[in-house]
Amino acid sequence: MKTIFPLLLLTLIMFARLGIAAEQGAVSSSAASSVNVLSFNIRYNNPDDGEHAWPNRKGMVASVVRFHAADLIGMQEVLRSQIDDLTVLLPNYSWYGVGRNDGKNSGEFSPIFYRRDRFQLLDSGEFWLSKNPDQIGSKSWDAALPRIATWVKFRDRESKQEFIHLNTHFDHRGEVARARSAELILDRLKTLSGNMPVVVTGDFNVPPESEAYATMTSMLVDSKLESVSEPHGPEGTFGGFTVKVGDTGDRIDYVFVAEGTKVLRYAALSDQWDGRYPSDHLPVLAEIIWPAP
Repeated sequence: MKTIFPLLLLTLIMFARLGIAAEQGAVSSSAASSVNVLSFNIRYNNPDDGEHAWPNRKGMVASVVRFHAADLIGMQEVLRSQIDDLTVLLPNYSWYGVGRNDGKNSGEFSPIFYRRDRFQLLDSGEFWLSKNPDQIGSKSWDAALPRIATWVKFRDRESKQEFIHLNTHFDHRGEVARARSAELILDRLKTLSGNMPVVVTGDFNVPPESEAYATMTSMLVDSKLESVSEPHGPEGTFGGFTVKVGDTGDRIDYVFVAEGTKVLRYAALSDQWDGRYPSDHLPVLAEIIWPAP
């Protein structure tokens, strides 16, 4: 009896450990199939920003991407020279995008960066947020500047899922332009996506109370509201380059996902270096799992 009891206890411990390992394995498997999506307005390279000019921030921007293990990054306000810098600083990522002025290298890009080991680019394109969306450099309504939407069709090498990632930057002045831009994006997504999942990143220059936001959420879901875990970080995403206690500005940067997409986590990332942010916008992170087919 003295011999049997220790053996029974040892067996129970082994089964308990196997159960814990199995549970941890299930969590790891789930985490492995998830995708970290980042929306990040990195602020264009403006020498007038002084100590916050791009050469003093580019390492911080790249560090945020690396540390938070972003798989897909929709960036805004990116000039070609900044893309060249990030290509060096983020060697494991590829990108797609064009300049909004000429459809090549002039003007701001809204590029999509992606982990080349994780995703295969199947198709790509862009359109302008105007009444003539296929006309390069076009603008309409009350927009102050030409605005562009970049899209890529990817295949996830891990899950084999094909999906559309669209990234954009709405006009900063035109209220009508923002509302019509949202309608245009949803219309294009219906054609582009078919039955594929969709993720949309961007600086939309609107709060959740706006018409443009209501339009976007008529077809897509705000990842912050869908997050399984409690959203992390401050409410606002646009508050300037320096930390101001109690003021991170308005929430105008979003990650939208298709209905049925599971959002494991959401965060407005307030990473800072001695009181300085990497940009005047906080990056927004959503960890998602594609909807079951």
